[in-house]
Amino acid sequence: MSLENKVWSVLEDILDPEVHINIVDMGLVYNVDIDDKNNVNIRMTLTVPECPLADEIVGEVQEKVSAIDGVNQVNVQLVWEPAWTPARMNDQAIEEFKRRQTMV
Repeated sequence: MSLENKVWSVLEDILDPEVHINIVDMGLVYNVDIDDKNNVNIRMTLTVPECPLADEIVGEVQEKVSAIDGVNQVNVQLVWEPAWTPARMNDQAIEEFKRRQTMV
């Protein structure tokens, strides 16, 4: 498995703590770039700029991606443009979100 695939796989294990759906399926990760020194640059957003768990989510991304063999440094850039909307969620996330809403 390529290093980029490993990074994406780890990101799929990180849940948005409010909705309990992974950040990839939620559409929160915009880009993963790995340079020739295996420094990983992740461009991502959150559902809202005032997210009270922003530090926790970014910290978890940095921690888990840093733990991948071969990764040198991890830089997480939190961006607000383009703004996240539910339209960024993939079909799996939409179905999970709907399922969770019916349980409440």
